[in-house]
Order: sequence, then C-alpha cells, then structure tokens
Amino acid sequence: MNPVLTEIPARILHLAFGALSQANMHAVFSDPGNEHWDFISVTNTAHAGELFLKAIIAKEHPLLIFKDLFSLDDNRTDSIELVNLVKRGKTHEFERLPQVLWAVTGKRIPNPECYERLRRARNSIQHFCAPEDEDFRGLSLEFIYTIIDPLIFEHFESFAIEYHEDHSVGYDYVVATLLRKQLRFSIPDDFDITEIRIRDEISDAGQSYCDWLTRELKRIGRLDLLSK
Repeated sequence: MNPVLTEIPARILHLAFGALSQANMHAVFSDPGNEHWDFISVTNTAHAGELFLKAIIAKEHPLLIFKDLFSLDDNRTDSIELVNLVKRGKTHEFERLPQVLWAVTGKRIPNPECYERLRRARNSIQHFCAPEDEDFRGLSLEFIYTIIDPLIFEHFESFAIEYHEDHSVGYDYVVATLLRKQLRFSIPDDFDITEIRIRDEISDAGQSYCDWLTRELKRIGRLDLLSK
C-alpha cells in the first residue's frame, strides 16, 4: 500500500478523539453563559461519529472513505499525495456512512434510530431552525454511549468516558450524568471515581440498570464503589 495512505486512519482517529472530548464536555456541563453548548454538543457529536466511522472504514482500506475514487487521479502524477487527497477527494456524507460501514465490514451500527435523530437535529441546527423543545444534550449522550462508545471499544479498545475536557477532575461528572440518565457505557479495568457517590446517582435507577452496573463493577473488582 502507498505509505501516504497508511497515515490516513491514524490522522482521522486523532481528530475523532478530539471531537469526542468536546462532545462529552458540551453534553455534560452547563453553566450560565454557555447555554449554547447544547447545540454545540450535537454538532461535535455528529463530527466525532462521522470521523470514527471513517476511521473504522479506513482501517479496511483508506481509499474506501472516498465516494469517487476516479476523481483522485489528475493524470499528472504517478503517486498519491496526501495534499491531493484532501484537495480533490470527496468522502462519503454522514448519512451514508452506516451503509458504507456495513458494505465494508459486514456490520450494522448500533442504534440506527438514534443515528437518524441526531442526523436530523444536526441538519436543523446547521440551517438555523433547531426545535426549542429538543433535549440536545440527552440526544448527544445517547448517540455517544449507544453508538460511538461500543464502536470504539470494539475497534480501538478505547472508552468514551475517558475523552473529555475536565482535566482537573477526570470523568467523574461524565459518569454521574450517565448514571442519572441510565445510559450504559464501557468501563475500563482501572475505573475509579472520587468526586461522586455512585449509590446517590443511581437512587432512581431501574433494577435492570442497577444489575448491569453491579455486574460491571464486580467484573473489574470494584464493588466497593457501590458502598462509598
């Protein structure tokens, strides 16, 4: 394979984790003066999802992310250069990526219904007509933790909770929000929290969610976190 092409998956993945860090931050935190973060969480979440899907596809072959391979050839050079790929190449649109992923890997994305809701919300925001009664933060978190999180765990052995911009505390408040919303998430073996009490955050959670969390904490040997 052309050495230039081998750089593409890592480049995409680096940008994807950056977008995920912002998406997590904007979906979880809300303070006076940053009310616009609910809208931004949707655009960043969509951006992260798009990049992660392209990174997965590019792992199979980097050229598969481009929808018109013939446009990459300018008939003037004998080799592919990254700058020409960026300049001339047109990648698949966000709405088509689930189909491309299936065609390339044979796997469907998790929660396609949520994917479509976020796609529509992103389009509405971009066209200045976002509905005022939409829970954009909730939608973003649902997308991150039912679509992005399982995908990056499977393909890159990564955990979505670890990507955020709260560098002083860590993922504690991200986890607290997920627990309150009863969203399941991939839990690393070194999982630990110090700023929240899990039993308080899941006080209103259903039994099935509590059972899932108990199993996961038992798996990593941290049942003690339930009693702190």
